Parts: sequence; structure tokens; C-alpha cells
Amino acid sequence: MTNDMTKGNPLKIFIYFTIPLLIGNIFQQLYSMVDTIIVGRFVGVNALAALGACNSLFFLVNGLVLGLTSGFAVLVAQKFGAKDEKGVKKAVASNITLTIVLTVIITIVALLAVKPLLNMMNTPENIYEDARVYITLIYAGIITQTGYNMAAGILRALGDSKTPLYFLIVASILNVILDLIFIINFNMGVAGAAYATNIAQGVSAVLCFIYSYKKFKILRLKKEDFKVEKEYYTTHLKIAIPMSMQFSVTAVGIIIIQSAINTFGSVVIASYTAASKVLQLVMQPSTSFGVTVATYAGQNLGAGRFDRIKHGIKIMNIVSIITSLIAGVVLVTLGKYFVMLFIENPTPEIFDYAQQVLNYSAIFFIPLGFIFVYRNVLQGMGESFVPMMAGFFELAARATVAFTLPKVIGFTGICLSDPIAWISACVPLMLTYYIKMKKIDKKNKLNEEINNPAEVL
Repeated sequence: MTNDMTKGNPLKIFIYFTIPLLIGNIFQQLYSMVDTIIVGRFVGVNALAALGACNSLFFLVNGLVLGLTSGFAVLVAQKFGAKDEKGVKKAVASNITLTIVLTVIITIVALLAVKPLLNMMNTPENIYEDARVYITLIYAGIITQTGYNMAAGILRALGDSKTPLYFLIVASILNVILDLIFIINFNMGVAGAAYATNIAQGVSAVLCFIYSYKKFKILRLKKEDFKVEKEYYTTHLKIAIPMSMQFSVTAVGIIIIQSAINTFGSVVIASYTAASKVLQLVMQPSTSFGVTVATYAGQNLGAGRFDRIKHGIKIMNIVSIITSLIAGVVLVTLGKYFVMLFIENPTPEIFDYAQQVLNYSAIFFIPLGFIFVYRNVLQGMGESFVPMMAGFFELAARATVAFTLPKVIGFTGICLSDPIAWISACVPLMLTYYIKMKKIDKKNKLNEEINNPAEVL
């Protein structure tokens, strides 16, 4: 079922749309979390460190894919909001074509870059081979990531956030089962974790495609729908490339931080890996709100409802602050219990390193929440340059921290890398949104004065 976000109570729309997204994102986190938990507890700390050393490389490509597919979905949402059925079909067709071509290119480049990236990151010798095997297999399965994210993005652009959730739940359960079989029964180690992830993600992609075709008449494309005007491709790329670059730039910053972490040894890598998985889990409400905001802004932009965009963002800011505060409390009070999921009988040293990461991050969760709100509302409105530049500010902050603070204050400098990067990205995003909305208000007021001169007099 589609969902028209151009009318109705924004808060109810946000809740209705976000809850399935949130559940889906949590299940999606289970892909990597289950891998990490089972590897850490049944293979060992070094294997866990190997997965941790690959986290930034995984995010580099996954973020690139997510940025592209999310960007391609923006035009679909705008056409749907404008009630342009023909435009929706052409936007989807061009989305599919671009996704296929770029997936092939990304896969080839990623596979060729595995060894150079691991060497550049100072990956410790005792975990190098496990890291190489895992990330190579993950990169070989990039098509499963792009397939699911593209199909899910299209469905969400039409207002359907529930269906991708259902298939993600199925895939998550399958991932757990395959992890247990491959890692424990077949002793396949980190390779088993990679195979389980790829197979499960592929199943969710296939299910999304089948459902979309059978249930949505507007998505039953014909040959003529793929005869798309150049403007569709250019619009897709204009929105998606900056979004993907923004994710990729963030990933490069994480790679830099990971390189600094790798110099501390496998125990610190394992600790940081466990803490990072906890952070990724508790930030899912903010991530889910971001997807909701992008769809909401895209549909209302297509309908010309700037007033609803402003009202919706005010509501979302309040919701974001509340959820960020709750997430911070969870990190500080329950973080160590989450860490125990990943490592059997963790040492006090591992607890200490992991809790430091969680405590510093918790303090700055509010600006992190604002990043998801303002970045996505701008992208939903077709503004791509500033969100991309915010990613560069984030990269610059992380790079500066990585090359300076750890040398001065040790591991605490690593802990401060994310918070400093979040603030660096948050400020330009917020300023741009309010300047943009102020210009729109001024333009609308001027149009009213021109169209209704009697009322002005």
C-alpha cells in the first residue's frame, strides 16, 4: 500500500512510517551483529578483530551503495508526490538501469582495492588473512546489497515502509541460521559469516522484487518505460552522486580512524569493534527518522507543500532530541552488557576501552540525531551539494583527530573522533536548511503580494 505524505498529521505519519523502518534497520544490523557475535564467541578475539578491521571497508562500499540507491529513490518520491504516474515509471526504469551499471563498476573496483586498502590501514599481520577473506567475499556479493536497497528504496518512495521490513526479518532469521551452520557446524570461520550475509541479503532482494511486481501496478514496467529522457538520468545522478560521496567520504574518515586504532593492537581493535556495533544499534532510530524525513520532504516538495516540510521538521527535531537522550542513557548504563554479547569472558581492559567509546559518544548523540534530520530533509528537497560538503567537513575533522589527538592523549583521542566529526557536519547542515527555508518564505510572500495586491493595500 502506498502512503501519501502530503496530507494528514505529520507526527502520525512519522510514527506510522518510521516504526517499520526502525524494526527493519535493527534487523539489518543483525546481519553484521550476528556475524560478529558468533565469530567473537566461537572463533576467537583475533577473528573478531579481523571483522572489526573490515568494518570501515564494509561501510565504504555499503555507504556508497546506500547513497546511490537512496538518491535514485528521491526522484521517484517527488514524481509520486506530484501524482505523475508516467514520471514514476520512468524514474524507476532509469533507477534500475543506473543501479545495474554502477553495481558492476563498483564491484570490480572494490575487489581490486582489497589488498591495497588493508595494507594502507596497517592491518596487523595476525588478523590480515581473515580480514582479506571476509571483505573479499563481501565485496563479491555487492549485487545483493544494491538489489535490496534499490527495491526497498523504491517501495519507501511510494510510502510503503512495511514490506521491506517483512522481507528483512525473513533474511535476518536466515542469516542467523546460516551463521550457525557455516561457522559452528562447518568450521568455515569468517568466510562462513560472509557467505551467510550475502545469501541472506540476496534472498531479501529477490523477495522485494517479486512483491513489487505483483502488488504494485505502477511498478510493472514495460519496454517503453525504459526509453527515458536524459533529464531523468541527470537528475538521478545529480542527487545520488553527492549522497554516495557523502557516505563514502564518511567511510574514508572511518578508515583513517581504523588505521589509528590498528596501531593499538588486536585487543583494542576487538574492543572498539564491539563498541561500534553497540553504537550502530542504538543510532537506528535516528537513521530511520532520516529515511522518513527524506521521503516526507520529497513528496511534499513535489506537491509544493513547503509549509508542511517546515512543520514536520519542527516536530521531528523534538522527537530526535528525545530519542537521542534515551540512546545516550542506554549507552552509558547498559553498554558493558552489550559488549559481553560479542566476547566470551571479556577482560577488564576490553570493558574499559569499549565503555570509553560509548561514554564519549553518548554525550554527543543529539547533534548526531540532527545530522540525520537536516541532511535528509535537504536531500529530499533536491539539495545535494551541502550534504556532500558536510561529509567532507566530517572527513576533515576525523582526519585531524586521527593524526593528532591519539598521539597526545592516547585512546581518548580515538573516542573523541566521532563526536568532533558529528559537530563538524551538523552545523553547516542546520544553517543551510534554515537559510533555504527563509528564502522560500520570502519568495512565497512576494508571490502572494503580486497575486493579491488588494489584500496588501
